[in-house]
This record gives sequence, C-alpha cells and structure tokens, in this order.
Amino acid sequence: MTKVLSIFGQIHSLRERYYKAAVKKEQLLKLISETEVAEQVYNSNAIENSTLTLEETEKILLQMELDRYISERELFEAKNLARVVSYINTKAKEQELNLEMILFLHKMLLANIRDDAAGRFRNNDEWVRVANHIGADPKQVIEKLEAMLIRYNSTPDENIIKRIAIQHVTFENIHPFVDGNGRIGRVINNYLLIREGFVPINIKFIDRTLYYEAFKEFDGKGKTSIMDEIVGKAITNSYHKRLAYLEGMEIVTLVEHAKRQKISHSNLINKAQRQTIEAFLEKGVWKIGITKGG
Repeated sequence: MTKVLSIFGQIHSLRERYYKAAVKKEQLLKLISETEVAEQVYNSNAIENSTLTLEETEKILLQMELDRYISERELFEAKNLARVVSYINTKAKEQELNLEMILFLHKMLLANIRDDAAGRFRNNDEWVRVANHIGADPKQVIEKLEAMLIRYNSTPDENIIKRIAIQHVTFENIHPFVDGNGRIGRVINNYLLIREGFVPINIKFIDRTLYYEAFKEFDGKGKTSIMDEIVGKAITNSYHKRLAYLEGMEIVTLVEHAKRQKISHSNLINKAQRQTIEAFLEKGVWKIGITKGG
C-alpha cells in the first residue's frame, strides 16, 4: 500500500503540472488524443490475440490497403474499438457511467462481429470461462455489476489507482458478456479516468503476462497489488507523454538520450519501466522529454 501511495503522490504532482501546462492548448490535447487511438486499439486487441500489428491497425483506421489478407472480424475489431475510444474521449465528461452506457459501448464494439450478442449481458445458460476462471452466474451479472458501480461511486476520496484497479479486476471477474469483456473493461477504465479529470491510460500488449497475473492474484487471493502497479505506471506514463508535448520539450528516444548524457541505455530503460524517470512508451519506443537547451 505504501508503494501505491507513493505513486499516487507522484500522479497528484503530475496532474497539477498537466492542468497548468494545458491552459489554452486544447488543440494540442485533441491531436494527442487522436494520435493515440490507433495505439490504444492495437494494444487492446493484441491482448485479446489479434494478429494485427500497430502499422496495420493505423492503415485500417486511415482506410489504406494492407499487404496481406485479414479476417473480417479483425477488420471490424479495429474499426469498432477506434469508434468506442474516440466516443468516450468526449462522452465520458458528459454522462455518468451506468449499465445502459456499458451496453451501448458494447453494442458499438461488437457491431458486425457478434450482432447476436452485441449490447446485451449474458443470460440463461450463457456461461463463460477465461483460462481457469469461470465468470459469474448469468443470473447474477446485473446484480454484481450494479454493486461494482456502487462501490466505485461511493469511494470518491479513495486513491484513484486503487479505485480503477478494483473496478477493473471486478468487471473482468464478472465477465458479463459473451464476447468483448477485455476490450470493454479497458474502455471503462478510461471512461472513469476521463470523467474524474485524469488522463486515459494504455495498457500495453508487452505487459500482457503481468496483466493476466493481476487477474490470477485477484481470483486466487482477492488482492489487487499487481493491477495497482499496472494502473499506476500507466497513468504516470500517460502524464509524462502529455507533459513532454505541453511543456514544449525536445522529445528524444532513450537511446539518443543515453548517448547525449553518456550513460547506460539499459539503466535508463530499467528506470523507464519502473517510471522513476519521466519517460514514456510511444509506438513501442521509449522516449523522454528534455528541456530545450538542457
């Protein structure tokens, strides 16, 4: 818990800097959000075993031809999730998250993929299994989701890292849909973060193993320490990126930064992964903002 509080303190400081730096820079913030859509779509879909690369995802969203055949499902997974991500960037500020909104987002996500299951929770004998975990009894899905939202909304003063972590593992533990649970769960994370005045996060495909371990920890021990770490680092990463742009820094790769400072690149990578320096991962490359002339 001490570690979570330390990260939360860092996030609080970054958030203050962000709001100060963001004054009268709405257009830049809009551009950052727009350029992040493809990366968010790629990572979220890749976690669910999509074969699309980031470059292919970008081409699909730009309506460019690909160099290979991809299934119709993967095509719609990319397009639909991009619509959902873009939608919540503005809608989250206007409307509280409720079951109706979750269903609406799910319908948008599964359109032309699973129209029979889009926009509805599991019912009757629709049981689902993820690895060794069996989702909640279909008859209890709505009740458990309502309890999840009540718990989240009744703890406004609690650490945002803990609130999002608990909410996310709870949602995935319930697994309310026949399909699309992981993608919608990560969308909900950002819906809530944006609504609370924080920046959205991007859980990376390269962290998938640790991400799955977080669900195992919750399922087996009822703890969220791993998810706390994932969420906390994802938030700091997102702030570091935005601040580098908003504060007008020179953005360079960690490789270049290491050469300039004549320090170990591997040491910088280690610090970046632990988020003890203001580095951020952008399109699979670690970067950092440097004060110009510094």
